[in-house]
Amino acid sequence: MVSPLQVGAKAPLFTLPDQNNNPVSLADFIGKKKVLIYFYPKAMTPGCTVQAQELRNHKDDFDKLDTVILGISPDEVKRLDKFCQRDELNFTLLSDVDHKVAEDFGVWGLKKFMGREYDGIHRLSFLVGLDGTIETLFDKFKTKDHHQVVLDSIK
Repeated sequence: MVSPLQVGAKAPLFTLPDQNNNPVSLADFIGKKKVLIYFYPKAMTPGCTVQAQELRNHKDDFDKLDTVILGISPDEVKRLDKFCQRDELNFTLLSDVDHKVAEDFGVWGLKKFMGREYDGIHRLSFLVGLDGTIETLFDKFKTKDHHQVVLDSIK
């Protein structure tokens, strides 16, 4: 059972490598922009691809709302780079190989898929406000509608 951070909680600060192996820190955005942190299970899988493509297609809308997109998964940097190139992604993907950040946000836990149980990332997103607190928790959406649910919430 996962217990994600709730609205009003301080977002845990982190620094993770992006798809180009450059360090990206949440602290760099606090006080400057809102941040959509979306956790997804695995790069280049069907649901994660649809979700990423829709965010890509609507990045201008996020830019107009001063909101940065950070996608986090337990994938290696190399796989993230391949995902970005293959799908021409125009936002930052971060590698959380040891899933520490996912645990800090409460999105790492037991999953069931096709009769199998295993630990993994639950597909949840957080909107972090300028003050570094969680403004919105997104836990009910379809991958193809995720971008719109988030944009509607920010507006």
